Amino acid sequence: MSIVKDFNDYRARMNEKILAQDNKVLKRFFNLDGNAYQDGALDAKTKELLGLVASMVLRCDDCIRYHLGTCYELGATREQIFEVFAIANLVGGSICIPHTRRAVEYWDALEQEGQ
Repeated sequence: MSIVKDFNDYRARMNEKILAQDNKVLKRFFNLDGNAYQDGALDAKTKELLGLVASMVLRCDDCIRYHLGTCYELGATREQIFEVFAIANLVGGSICIPHTRRAVEYWDALEQEGQ
């Protein structure tokens, strides 16, 4: 069992169901979200690291996993990820610690599986 594969499979399956409803507002939101993280004045990796900080402070484990996966794909290092964890905990406070634990577990899985 792989937490990375399980998460990615579930996310893909549910996104497919959501988009299959052909709801214009949801489709536009998904499109906006995807476009926001493309290279611009900031490169995509920097934007994903920012998304990771925001997700940790907002305490969204699904979002944290998504951004960790994308950061990994874009070549973020373990050291960069742990600096993000530090900033998120400084900004968000100790309530972010449980999310940091799960984020470390997920990052470890990404590294082990070479995802």
